Amino acid sequence: MATEGAPLDVIAASLRRERERAGMTLTELARLAGIAKSTLSQLESGTGNPSVETLWALGKALDVPFSRLVEPPVPRVHVIRSGEGITVASEEADYLATLLASCPPHARRDIYLIRAEPGSVRRSDPHRPGIIEHVVVCHGRALVGLADEPIEVGPGDYVAYPGDEPHVFEALAPGTTVVMLSEHA
Repeated sequence: MATEGAPLDVIAASLRRERERAGMTLTELARLAGIAKSTLSQLESGTGNPSVETLWALGKALDVPFSRLVEPPVPRVHVIRSGEGITVASEEADYLATLLASCPPHARRDIYLIRAEPGSVRRSDPHRPGIIEHVVVCHGRALVGLADEPIEVGPGDYVAYPGDEPHVFEALAPGTTVVMLSEHA
């Protein structure tokens, strides 16, 4: 598990800000997210190494998008060069999620660049109600969608599915790269 380009101080400040905004103690948030209080304390102090799964669980418990926990303030003109950006690894699969754009106050979507390798499946528990995930394949092939009926997609293909139901992502070819838009309906 590695966190590339997601400064731990940004994650720490975001977690504290959102936890305080929600009026929760460390104990309450850790219980709701299903993580150890010591893990949350480390993350808030900037000394932990969070995975995608941990941050999703915390976002769900706080009722905020994943992006709100990892994105630093954005300048007026925003450019992310290839290989840069806030990238968080999965514990379960060779899967890296790079946040490209988070949901500004007037919109309800986040955009990610996903890079994955064959050999493991990224299983996602349901996100907040009403979330729809949209995936466009840039390179490679993948099985994507609802856990009980994933769809094989290739370059240029698009698939949308309810993110508030169990879903999966499995790379079928080396260097699989997709753009995923998470829509908060």
